[in-house]
Amino acid sequence: MSITVAMYSHDSVGLGHARRNRALAHALAADLPRITGQRVRGLLIAGHPGATADTLPEGWDWLVLPGFTRTQDGYQCRSLDVSTERLWHLRSSTAAAALEAMSPDLLIVDRHAFGVDNELLPALETLRAVGTRCVLGMREVLDSPDVARREWARIGGPRAVSHYYDSLWIYGDRSIYDPVATGEIPPELAGRTRFTGYLSHGRPEDPLTRSSIRAEQPYLLTMVGGGSDGGPIGLAAAQATLPEGHQHLILTGPQMPAADHDRILDAVRSSGAERGRIRVTRYAPHVPMLVRDAAAVVSMGGYNSLAEIMATTTPALIVPRSARRQEQPRRAAALAAAGAVETLPPEQLTAETLTSWYADAARRRTVRDSVDLDGLTRIGDFAADELPPDTPGAAAQFAAAAAEQNHERSIPHAR
Repeated sequence: MSITVAMYSHDSVGLGHARRNRALAHALAADLPRITGQRVRGLLIAGHPGATADTLPEGWDWLVLPGFTRTQDGYQCRSLDVSTERLWHLRSSTAAAALEAMSPDLLIVDRHAFGVDNELLPALETLRAVGTRCVLGMREVLDSPDVARREWARIGGPRAVSHYYDSLWIYGDRSIYDPVATGEIPPELAGRTRFTGYLSHGRPEDPLTRSSIRAEQPYLLTMVGGGSDGGPIGLAAAQATLPEGHQHLILTGPQMPAADHDRILDAVRSSGAERGRIRVTRYAPHVPMLVRDAAAVVSMGGYNSLAEIMATTTPALIVPRSARRQEQPRRAAALAAAGAVETLPPEQLTAETLTSWYADAARRRTVRDSVDLDGLTRIGDFAADELPPDTPGAAAQFAAAAAEQNHERSIPHAR
């Protein structure tokens, strides 16, 4: 017997959603067997092929849906030459068929409760009918409160979410940022909400291979997430002057437009003495290790990047995206107030600013002990709490817990 877990992330922009679910998968594979006495298998449904570059635990696999991408006019097909409507039907029916076949005990959906344009609703209807427990996993910052309220309203409000989801997990530290207090989580859902802590410590690391990206220490690291709008940061980083003796690794991301990537390469080629010390690559499968070993890191303000950074003592300068959402500026400001990172508004980004920051940051480290970074160590217990008593392995777990409680009641308390 085994426990089956399924996860979904829509992945129209960036890889943070899928990488967050991948970190959860490794945590569940490590802890749920210990808690329940049963092995765990799982399926991660993602929307970008780049997600599969990261490994999964034994007994888990990826299902990659044909991709949507976000444009000014809404969602459009990323690669397939079909209508948006046909792609929606393909994604929705594929996800529904996969989840029906897997019949998971637990479904964890990242951020978007019903997927792209409600593509996940047919699957949720089926899973609700068979008793699957459903969890909506949320990053700690959604957007400005007004925007968040409108987004909840567009999907039917808290009542619709409560109909399909048993719990909301907030992947953050409530003392750093509380989306319930700001109004980003509706008060009607507060009773279903649990804070895990940031998903930082315990992130999975893939072993180094001959093809792994390596950087000679000491080195600086610049990374822009998926890269779709990270061109200005990568370009400024490529034009900056490096501290004496330092290398520089620039990760442009698999979704950076070719023109932006080429501009960064051109800047490196014309950088004179700096040229031989800068390496540009789109993707590295072991980012947590690269962040940990770097002298300093410049990054955008996405959740996944910040979670990986905060697991280290590497000084970090965050240049948050502010064009589409207020999520990144609000996260960066909250973490800067806690002393965990430094921030730079995008409009103040220049090669000279980065040159100055690199020179100072490369000589120090940053302690982040004031932030709860242990969310991954709690996910197994959170998941076990969701499993009903008739789930394979769960009955023994609940019986053991009841026996322990009875034993504690039978022990006289010291006076």
